[in-house]
Amino acid sequence: MNILIVHAHPEPQSFTHTLKNTAVEELQRLGHQVEISDLYEMEFNPVASREDFTAHGNSDYLNYALEQRHACKNHALTQDIQTEVEKVQKADLVILNFPMYWMSVPAILKGWIDRVFVSGIFYGGKRFYNHGGMLGKKAMLCFTLGGRDHMFGDRAIHGSMDHILTPVQRGTLAYVGFEVLPPFIAYHVPYISEDARKQMIVGYQQHLQQLEQLEPLVFPELEQFDDRLYPR
Repeated sequence: MNILIVHAHPEPQSFTHTLKNTAVEELQRLGHQVEISDLYEMEFNPVASREDFTAHGNSDYLNYALEQRHACKNHALTQDIQTEVEKVQKADLVILNFPMYWMSVPAILKGWIDRVFVSGIFYGGKRFYNHGGMLGKKAMLCFTLGGRDHMFGDRAIHGSMDHILTPVQRGTLAYVGFEVLPPFIAYHVPYISEDARKQMIVGYQQHLQQLEQLEPLVFPELEQFDDRLYPR
């Protein structure tokens, strides 16, 4: 497979960075082709703006999604966006690698999604979920956080991790057509021993070795709804 790892952590000595390196080494060992977008190293601009387009459909009022569609048709995306779009289009699997901030992704990764998941390519009209532009591709999260695993669950203090991940796994990845694989989650990372970290690395290697066997998460399909998107 061609695999793109989108890495979002500012510290090269972080455990999140170690997980990224682990993925590169293990995936290459398994025979996959790996490409990396290290957003901090690239100094990727996360701010969506009018400057993202070299030509505009409406120069008086910015509707970002409509300008994305116009730019797709007129080859008017800026080069930094176009480069990242092409990386995703080339990939069979996209791995988002990040530390969880405030039960979400870091701002630089959210900005990458905002600018790169272009309307007209990734989605548009009724091109979403199992009709999305990334249909046939897979995506997966790998992330670190400070909380313990028992803090997450239906009756736990922070609630269900599946619920917390809904905006990125369902509202972003599944929405644009990706088949979403179960995430790899490294809990309580700042506070655990070196031996525990080594065990996590082994666990991640095993997770990556099972990519072909992992059962994708289940999300809606358009055929379950009528033309107005009411449930059938």
